[in-house]
Amino acid sequence: MVNWSQAVSDYQTFLKIERGLSENSILNYKNDLKVFQGFLHQINSKEGPLDCSRETIQKFIYETAKVMSPHTQARRIAGLRSFFDYLIFESYRKINPTDLIETPKLGRKLPEILSIKEIELLMDAIDLGHPQGHRNRAILETLYGSGLRVSELTQLSLSNLFFNEEMIRVTGKGNKQRLIPMGKHSKKYLKIYIRDFRNNQNIDQNSEDIVFINRNGRFLTRQMIFTMIKSLVNKAGIRKQIGPHSFRHSFATHLLENGADLRTIQVLMGHESITTTEVYTHLDTRHLKKVMEKFHPRNAR
Repeated sequence: MVNWSQAVSDYQTFLKIERGLSENSILNYKNDLKVFQGFLHQINSKEGPLDCSRETIQKFIYETAKVMSPHTQARRIAGLRSFFDYLIFESYRKINPTDLIETPKLGRKLPEILSIKEIELLMDAIDLGHPQGHRNRAILETLYGSGLRVSELTQLSLSNLFFNEEMIRVTGKGNKQRLIPMGKHSKKYLKIYIRDFRNNQNIDQNSEDIVFINRNGRFLTRQMIFTMIKSLVNKAGIRKQIGPHSFRHSFATHLLENGADLRTIQVLMGHESITTTEVYTHLDTRHLKKVMEKFHPRNAR
């Protein structure tokens, strides 16, 4: 009889090897299952992963809905559904107990973006006299200039920077690789950082090929990037909820505003589906209005 501990451990291995998910994604799945197991303990349920019922899951959703947002609720239902799909795939179960459970309807949340002026304010807020100043400038230029996810940035390797070709090779979700052009500002500040600062540091052997490292010569964590950007946002006096992903959103939005087509943006962003990219068509209604006025025959003056 497979217990929760064994089933969750095997599921994590499946997510990593078969689906190629990142450590962060796997951890989120694990944490959601941990919350569900905590609920089972709370109600003194002896149900295991192989005999867990739809009624129990419905009780879990009902109780936790009182204290969680619809987005969190939807994610947890999706996580449970994926876990039980895995058990069916491995022939441990025949029925997924979440099949008839509805996910909350969610409105598509538009991401926060930065204007070009705000991008410049953040760049100017960086103290290049600080030991980490040129590294931080290179980080922001790369996030905005190439539209990287924060996980892609922290894992970016020296061997995937092609300065002569002005390209960056990125490993994204599902271990899928893509090539992204290296912007001229990204190229400039990456070269300065690597040549004049990184190459003069003592590098930990596990981080020898990692581009962005901390003062101890080790790779940066996601939290370090968030903290650095939050500090710059406050220093620049920008009153928005800005994080690393805001630079990626701004990258896509500014490309669209300047005439890039959705298919090209999809490839650059590493989106599996173009419907994910289409969210950016809702960001700047002024731009859409200008396009309609300029190109629609009914609007011709």
